[in-house]
Parts: sequence; structure tokens; C-alpha cells
Amino acid sequence: MGRYVLGIDQSTQGTKALLFDEKGGLVCRTDLPHRQIVNEKGWVEHDPEEIYGNTVQVVKNLVEKAGIEKRELAVLGISNQRETAVCWNKRTGRPVYNAVVWQCARGADICKRLEDEGAAKAVREKTGLQLSPYFSAAKLAWIFENVEGVRRQAEQGEIAVGTVDSWLVYKLTKGARFQTDYSNASRTQLFNISELRWDAELLQMFGIHPSCMAQVTDSDGDFGETDFDGYLEHPIPIRGVLGDSHGALFGQGCRKPGMIKTTYGTGSSIMMNIGEKPVFSDLGVVTSLAWSMGGKVNYVLEGNINYTGAVITWLKDDLKLIASPQETEALAKEANPCDATYLVPAFSGLGAPYWDSGAKACISGMTRTTGRAEIARAALDCIAYQITDIVRAMGESTGIEIGELRVDGGPTRNAYLMQFQSDLLNIPVRIPDSEELSGIGAAYAAGLAAGIYTEDVFGVLKRTSYLPDMEEAKREEKYSGWKAAVGMVRSERR
Repeated sequence: MGRYVLGIDQSTQGTKALLFDEKGGLVCRTDLPHRQIVNEKGWVEHDPEEIYGNTVQVVKNLVEKAGIEKRELAVLGISNQRETAVCWNKRTGRPVYNAVVWQCARGADICKRLEDEGAAKAVREKTGLQLSPYFSAAKLAWIFENVEGVRRQAEQGEIAVGTVDSWLVYKLTKGARFQTDYSNASRTQLFNISELRWDAELLQMFGIHPSCMAQVTDSDGDFGETDFDGYLEHPIPIRGVLGDSHGALFGQGCRKPGMIKTTYGTGSSIMMNIGEKPVFSDLGVVTSLAWSMGGKVNYVLEGNINYTGAVITWLKDDLKLIASPQETEALAKEANPCDATYLVPAFSGLGAPYWDSGAKACISGMTRTTGRAEIARAALDCIAYQITDIVRAMGESTGIEIGELRVDGGPTRNAYLMQFQSDLLNIPVRIPDSEELSGIGAAYAAGLAAGIYTEDVFGVLKRTSYLPDMEEAKREEKYSGWKAAVGMVRSERR
């Protein structure tokens, strides 16, 4: 009998189940989408019950598709969309409100209020994060302030809050475990990353009762066990939990200071391992925990972008300019090379390194000859420009010369985008032969913790490379045009 490692990657658009063999090779994958609940204000929500139901179902589908015996599953690792905030009743195990998704900026007024009270500096010093509605704290504060009965239930010790990992662990263990890992905790804006604990002052600041918070556990620690609502005859341990971008950093093998990766998804996370001591930057990138494994933490610098892959979805679903994301590569290559159209996708404000929740999206630089191909190319280009903003800020913050960028996610299949990214950064871009780096990282952490894998597992991935091929003057001309376009949408201009 083989021993298989099971990975669950619960992402913004859907939930994947991944099956890995004893050598760390990906054997099989199944996935299910969930609804994107968006109202007229642009607020974004998910149904936590739908996400949990899909999590159980994708595992059933995986076992059936792979043709393995249930008893061959040995251990589970979970990666998850981060910052998305879930609030549920501990007694009933049911959500008191939909999950407020990381893209949702409804907490902007709460952050503005705290900023006016002078709280931003304390938030930054304790959490490494800019005071922003992007993170979980303001989303949870919104629920506490706007959903009837939640504050009262919290005072009675009945409310649990957390990121999606803690919701899944709670449900998968039938309420036996209420835990989160260090990577996810560090993204809530409620966790003191120097003292490694929930911070009483921050909890009070956002109006969250301390009894609502999960136990924080090593990313390769013991998160209980699950039988997936009775599907398995014998439960399996949950031994790896990581936020999706942290999982990708680990899966990419970026375990040494100075190593950097970008996950291209609905949004993007650019993350640099900076070792066992935090580095705080004033250049718009934030400091978080990479993970804690074996009782030892690693820190990262990170920049987050709200709209990268989601820009292509917008082209397809809203503008109807393309029928599938794959069309963008050919369109970009057809576009007029002299066209200087820029798209700044500030649909819900700008994330790192600008942190401007009041910014509005804009297309600029068009001429009469600008058409479908040029707009499609501008949509791809804006992904690379946003990532370049952050990588440059990281290099300047640390003084480290970045030698390469390791990347993952669906958009890395786009050859035009990858070449343009390499050209803008003037460094190699390395793409692994698997897209599932978030799930791979969590599964590898679980497999290592369970003794199934050794360090050799990180050699399983094979990589292809894009090398820079753009003149310096052209690179700087294009990037200067991007910075000018961003300047046009900043909220302080209005």
C-alpha cells in the first residue's frame, strides 16, 4: 500500500484537493468553484458553509478520480485564502454572517476612524502591517458593529472568529479544535509578530473579545484529525496549515533569506524570506511571519495586489473583450508596439506599495488607434508593473540584490506576461512544472511532519526560465509611464 499525502487548497475562486505520492509528486487534482457574492457597493463575500461542503466533496471526488483506497490517505495539509474573515457561533457551529473576502474594502471607514485616533503607528509597530481594510481585523470589526447580536454573543464566549483555515479546522474536527497557524495569524492585523501572541490592545482597538480568538499553532503542528464527515473509515491527522502565499513560498523552496516568489492568482502576493528577525520597511511593503516550524519562526517582507488575474476575469466577464484568458497572449503580441495605453486596476483601491483604498481604476494613454489588442496587452502589463513596484521596494528595503523571481499560479502559463515580467525586473523568472504551489507547500509541510517526506522532496519540482531581453532605456521609459499613470488615480489628487 502506498501512503498518500492529501492537500487542500481553499482559494478565492474555489477549493482544490491534491493527491501526492510518497516522493512528493502530484498524482491527481479535483476542484469545485464557489459563488462570488458581490453587491452593488462592490463588497465581496463567500458562504462559509458552501466552502466547507465543497472541501469535503472535492476529497470524495479526488479519491474516486484517483482510484485509490480511502485508507491509503495518510495525512492532510491545508492552504487557504488569507485575510478573508469568518465569524461563527461556537455552540451551533454555524456562521453568523458570510465570510468577508480579502478583496472587500468595507472596513475602510473603520480604518479611517482608527487612523484619526492616532492608532496607525501602533498597528504598524505591533503587526508589521499598514492599517488597512485589506486585513481581517477591520472586516471582523465591521461584522461586530453591523450584525445584530454578534457582540453580545461574543461577550458570552459563544463567538469564534478567524481566517478560513481556522473555520475549516474547526469544521473538519467537528469542533474539537479551534486553531490557526502563525502565517495566517500574522495576516489578521490582531497578532503581535514580535511577541508572537494575540495583542490585547489591538483586540480592544477593533472591538474583538479575546475569547473569540483561536489557539495559534506551528504551521507543521498538530491540528487534530478528520474523517471528512464520516467519509473515511479512520480519521487522518491534519499536520500542515499555511496561508496560501506562505504555502507557495515553502513549496517553492524559498527557505533562505533573500529568496523571493510571486503567486499570480486572483490577486498576487510577492513574498521575500528575510530570516528569523523582522525587517520593517517604510516603502509600502509589510512584514509578516512566513511560518513557524519546529518551534522556529521565519519572517517575510510582502506586498499584496488586489487585482492581477482578476483583471483578466474583468476583461472576459464584464467587458466581454475576450472569451477566455488564453486569448490575451496572442492579442498582446498583435498589439501596436508604439501604443502607450496603461491600465491601473484600482477597482477596490490600490494595495502595496501605495495603500490607497480611495484610488479609482483608470485606463490612460489611449489614442484613436487603441483597440482590443492594446487594451488586452495593457491588462497583462499592469500585472507585471504592480509586481515590479513591490520587488523594487523589497530590494531597497533590505539592501539585498535579488537574483531571480520564482513564480507560480495560472497566469504563469502566459508567455508574453512572463517575458515582460523578466524584462521589467531585469532578472530571470523561474516557473515550476506545477501550478499548485500553495497546496504543494501545505502538503509538503504535512508530509515532512508525518515523516513521509525528507528534505529531498524540494527537488521534485522542475523549472523553466525566462531571461530579460529589453534595453535599459526602454525598460525605464515603460516603467516611468506606469508610475505616471498610477499618480493619476491616487485619491489625494481628488
